[in-house]
Amino acid sequence: MEKIYVEATAKTPMVSLDPVSGVFEFKGKSIPSDAENFYAPIIDWVESYAGKPASKTVINVDLDFFNISSSKRLLFIMYKLNEMTENGHDVELKWHYYNDDDDMYEVGQDYAFMVKIPFEFVIKERALLAV
Repeated sequence: MEKIYVEATAKTPMVSLDPVSGVFEFKGKSIPSDAENFYAPIIDWVESYAGKPASKTVINVDLDFFNISSSKRLLFIMYKLNEMTENGHDVELKWHYYNDDDDMYEVGQDYAFMVKIPFEFVIKERALLAV
């Protein structure tokens, strides 16, 4: 199984899925005009990975914001990872959010409620701009 790496754009996140280390990363913005098309190969890859995962799978979700169609695709991915957890695999999701972004924190809380994947909430500090 090959590693997937998708470079971030202004509308799509950086995605890194490494089957050897079991580390998945989603970072940036996710507001593609066609989220289904963007996420389809990622969801397919995760479904294949679930058949023979690494000893531990860690998902880092570090999105500044995303649209509703991306939200649905992320939930599909989490449901697949949830199945892995139910099958006894070691899966952990780290939800990164800025300390002043209550909306992203609440979305993470909603996801954590919908799945049985252990969630860790990681607070990011905003960098101060030099004047």
